[in-house]
Amino acid sequence: MLNPIEGEIFSIDKPLRWTSFEVVKRVRARLRKHLGIKSVRVGHAGTLDPLATGVLLVCTGRMTKRIEQLQAGVKEYVAGIRLGATTPSYDLETEVDAIYPWQHITPEQVQEVLQRQFTGTIEQVPPKFSACKVDGKPAYKLARKGKDVEIRPKTLVIDEIEVLACGLPAEPTLTIRVVCSKGTYIRALARDIGEALGSGAHLTSLRRTRVGDVRVEQCSSVDDLLARLDEEQYVMPDMAEQQRIEAERIANRARAKAMKAKRQEKAARSSQID
Repeated sequence: MLNPIEGEIFSIDKPLRWTSFEVVKRVRARLRKHLGIKSVRVGHAGTLDPLATGVLLVCTGRMTKRIEQLQAGVKEYVAGIRLGATTPSYDLETEVDAIYPWQHITPEQVQEVLQRQFTGTIEQVPPKFSACKVDGKPAYKLARKGKDVEIRPKTLVIDEIEVLACGLPAEPTLTIRVVCSKGTYIRALARDIGEALGSGAHLTSLRRTRVGDVRVEQCSSVDDLLARLDEEQYVMPDMAEQQRIEAERIANRARAKAMKAKRQEKAARSSQID
């Protein structure tokens, strides 16, 4: 039985071209329908770009208080990168704006650069096509208006980075796995890897395969989750409120009992000293 008011956490494999908000919107609408109420708190623990797929944690009710904690979990990504060309957004959202030589890059160079420059604590400038705030406004809104956007670098941690596939020397393609801290932009990582190799680069695919202890293999598709929500039984809002009140009453009694025991223990020690 689901209790969306007290709180649930749904692990979803976000589909390609969906925004994270679209997923939240679908879940919220389905819960509102089954609970018969106008408003249900629903949020996600870490935005995925529309062109990315993979783990998206969606929280409801009082579990939304855990969003910050969940966002702090280590993330794992598998990313496709194309060397020799850049785009303003550092991915396929925008068209190629510059071409660079890549024929000088060897698989050995790639391995060496990744381990030397992109492992451990690094500084990264987020993309201008991102939700980072500049003068109180999302950077992407300014960038789409053609305005100059200056974003300060952020300190991040790359725990692991490895090459899963390398098309060199025949093709300027890489597939990498990255384990990193909150706030890492894999698009910006692709940009920086291209520059470090004396070329340019942009992201061609991105899949988030883990958030904290949740792996993508454990996640449901949006359609499967919505079908499950249609089949489930629910703790209705009035019952959820009664359960919350009863749980608070029990917790208050336990706290009062613990405080009484401490007072008695303190009084006993004082009498022994006297």
